[in-house]
Amino acid sequence: MKDNQHVQAIPTEVLTQAQTKVDELKTLLAPYILALTPSERHKLPKMGEKTIGFVEKSYNFAKQNPNLCPPYLDMTAFDTDFDDAHGLWTLLNTVQQLHQNLDDTEMAAGSEAYQAALLFYSSVKTAAAQDVPGAKAVYNELRTHFPGGKRKSTGTESENVTEIIKKEVKTS
Repeated sequence: MKDNQHVQAIPTEVLTQAQTKVDELKTLLAPYILALTPSERHKLPKMGEKTIGFVEKSYNFAKQNPNLCPPYLDMTAFDTDFDDAHGLWTLLNTVQQLHQNLDDTEMAAGSEAYQAALLFYSSVKTAAAQDVPGAKAVYNELRTHFPGGKRKSTGTESENVTEIIKKEVKTS
């Protein structure tokens, strides 16, 4: 494995601290956050990058021109919704960046671990074929993870493992 990108081991203590902080964040925000069903999400008009300017201008105009607000517009609710939407937008962007980086790191680490496992499996398979003591038991246990049966070999065993690695990396 020549292109190993994930070389820095994350200490267990760091992962535990990070999980604690995430749990604290969930607890801190729990009284304020909602859980919508997919149907509820679908029905809501969305404020996004294209509409945030409209919402911001409307909010500011409504604050500056209360005489133009209809009597059924609850400005206190508008204040709360606008402030929270703005604050959560910022927080969400930070969390999404963190999520993407965590996902990328987990994917790289998992891919590299899988490639290492495939290399080990290939070595054990070769050792089992050469009757190396203990290799057959390990091979028989590991081969259960490849239930497709024996494939037609078109090259050397290392070429076949390389092909499996390439296919798995492409589909991941």
